[in-house]
Amino acid sequence: MTLIWDTKADAVHKGDKLREVSPLTEKTNMDENGFTHYVFSKQMFNNPHYVIPSDEFELFRKFINGGSRSYPSDGGVPNDLVGREARIILKEISHISKNPESIYYEDAIDALKNGIFSLVRGTIKLYLGKYTTRDWRRKRFTDDIDFWVFKIDLLEYVLKKNGWIKNKVTREWEKTVFWHHPMTDKREEHVIISSNDINQILDFGGGSYLDGSDLKSILKKKLMRGHEVDLSDIINVAMVLNKAEGFSIKEWRDSWCAFEESINTRSTRILSNVISLIRLSYGIADYLEKVGQALVKYNNQIFDDILFPESEIIKVARLSVHWKKYLKRHGADKTRELIHNYIFEQGYIKQYYSKNLKIFGAKVLQLLNDKSKYLKITFDIEI
Repeated sequence: MTLIWDTKADAVHKGDKLREVSPLTEKTNMDENGFTHYVFSKQMFNNPHYVIPSDEFELFRKFINGGSRSYPSDGGVPNDLVGREARIILKEISHISKNPESIYYEDAIDALKNGIFSLVRGTIKLYLGKYTTRDWRRKRFTDDIDFWVFKIDLLEYVLKKNGWIKNKVTREWEKTVFWHHPMTDKREEHVIISSNDINQILDFGGGSYLDGSDLKSILKKKLMRGHEVDLSDIINVAMVLNKAEGFSIKEWRDSWCAFEESINTRSTRILSNVISLIRLSYGIADYLEKVGQALVKYNNQIFDDILFPESEIIKVARLSVHWKKYLKRHGADKTRELIHNYIFEQGYIKQYYSKNLKIFGAKVLQLLNDKSKYLKITFDIEI
């Protein structure tokens, strides 16, 4: 078993071996055809700040208070803020491409030949391309912008012009940003980093390399590394793009080979990550379904002044810049109606995402089993 996939995998950072990827021993069996069936339990990400309540109404309240909106992250700055900084750089390059007087005019035109979003990858590419839910885009945190720009002089010129400073020790471009935490309302200060991923084009650990900035390349890298933040990002893309009704954008269909190629490597680490991705997909799908059902059942409770007094509405409104502005203009009662409409809509959206994710998990599981037939091995998820 340990020769096929790693039973201990990296969860947070390289070498931590914190993720347990072992099947249910009592359910592992061999059938009459000599196939060994490994059965795994469903799984959720460990979130020390949020314990999933068993009571439906408490699940509803947790959602209202923002407790269920936590995503594994690899940084301390909201995507909204980092994404804004990325847009500034991309717009500046676009502006240069329209100015023949600039010494970087031709470089900018060449850089933009595959479109403006081809210049960025990673978390911020997922953010700018809107591959995920708005909830993820607001609640996911990061510390860096991964560019994919071959015209290095052009990129460094634009970074410097827009307030980025090159660290003489690390040789990375840095910028200090300020923001207010929505829950504490305290002023935060963080340094974000700009990295150019073409530096990894020849080697991304273990002799592998980065292919480009498209969705397939991003998914492939995340599957290879397989930290919690990577698997969470893949799941949040899949729940939006892997449509239950069978329709999806072309880029998602084209990126499916990222899963096929990753499994075909027969890397024990990648197979471990794929198994974990499947387990998490099923576990999170069940959770989304429960949240959706709770929101549909209890959405009108937001109008109860006893359960949700004005002070609570003001607190909830801090979770969204839009809600805060709306509260200031229209008051608590109108904001209560706005929040109610959001809750009602989210009840059905969560259930829809749950269906998308279950189908995605089943497809990846089937793909894994198709590739494991020659070993006479079958992987299953406990229902």
